[in-house]
Amino acid sequence: MINKYTCQNGARIVLEQIPTVRSVAIGIWIGTGSRDENPETNGISHFLEHMFFKGTTTKTAKEIAESFDSIGGQVNAFTSKEYTCYYAKVLDTHSKFALDVLADMFFNSTFVEEELKKEKNVVLEEIKMYEDTPDDIVHDLLSRAVYEDHPLGYPILGTEETLNSFTGNTLKEYIHERYTPENVVISIAGNVSESFIQEVEAYFGSYQGGSTTVQENVPVFHANRISRKKETEQAHLCIGFKGLKVGHEDIYSLITLNNILGGSMSSRLFQEVREQRGLAYSVFSYHSAYQDSGIVTIYGGTGAKQLNVLFDTVQETLDKLKQTGITEKELTNSKEQLKGSLMLSLESTNSRMSRNGKNELLLKRHRSLDEIIEQIDAVTKESVDKMTRDVFTDKYSVSLISPDGEFPTNLA
Repeated sequence: MINKYTCQNGARIVLEQIPTVRSVAIGIWIGTGSRDENPETNGISHFLEHMFFKGTTTKTAKEIAESFDSIGGQVNAFTSKEYTCYYAKVLDTHSKFALDVLADMFFNSTFVEEELKKEKNVVLEEIKMYEDTPDDIVHDLLSRAVYEDHPLGYPILGTEETLNSFTGNTLKEYIHERYTPENVVISIAGNVSESFIQEVEAYFGSYQGGSTTVQENVPVFHANRISRKKETEQAHLCIGFKGLKVGHEDIYSLITLNNILGGSMSSRLFQEVREQRGLAYSVFSYHSAYQDSGIVTIYGGTGAKQLNVLFDTVQETLDKLKQTGITEKELTNSKEQLKGSLMLSLESTNSRMSRNGKNELLLKRHRSLDEIIEQIDAVTKESVDKMTRDVFTDKYSVSLISPDGEFPTNLA
């Protein structure tokens, strides 16, 4: 049972009681990420996430860490293109304590110059570490190819130049503009009573912020080619097709299709590229859904001399999928896999907290388990085959990182 409550100031609280567990997960979800930035502020959402752990008016950074270590709890945060989340998971007996510390971080972080300087260096090292993982960078390059100058194409970490420009005042202004009550969802899942909503409201129900600017800049899908020369042992290739937005009525047909194409060890790409031809250790596909757009991505890493063969194999797999469609066995297996993943995720309070937080933030609605299973069961061979033809067209973007940075002849 999910209880939803909207505070007088517009902040939303979502609570799912799970009396059969002994843990509680609490997440503060803010509807802001790298897509809400501009070229000068790129990376500020992620940097702000770091700075919330660097001390408040009542606690040092070490004391924040010790707060959760002392109760055997976990605390962390992450930033995406469309939202930021600060969360903790603790024993149910420590739920009020965890809420107090998270609220303290949210409202009372100090952003002192000394901590800003240290954390900028930490994030710079994170950027350098990221640059050393070409199988990660190639996905960011694909976003830039697809979305060009739109903020959805920005890297979440930002750049060294933008990072060094941030000040305490910059962060406070961003909080005032983006961390507004109507843009915040507090999601709780675990062994707590319904009265915990009042505990949350006491912290988040009366604060005020600026006026959140509604994003009207709908992204356009572009067919581009972007490559980078880098001393690597492998060539890393991404191919991106236009997908569906969050909450689209056909989303489960696309998710089912992705499972069949490259979402599991029995998928066509894994079997053809890795098992049959031995071209890659890592090959997969996935779908990224945003509020107003989406991308279906195919990734493969292989030796530079085999890049032509890898690309041809992917294209042959897609062509066969479009020409003959999926099999009934693939349809059944994929749907059961979806339902299994869903059921297993419900055993984790953290997963339930995340699911409810994202649903409230992005969709403002919560479907029951029976409703979701009904939607999955409604997927047909015909709907997946149609999705295959609609998605895998001749309009696609490609990103590549390889020792020479040169696209294969069959792609150039």
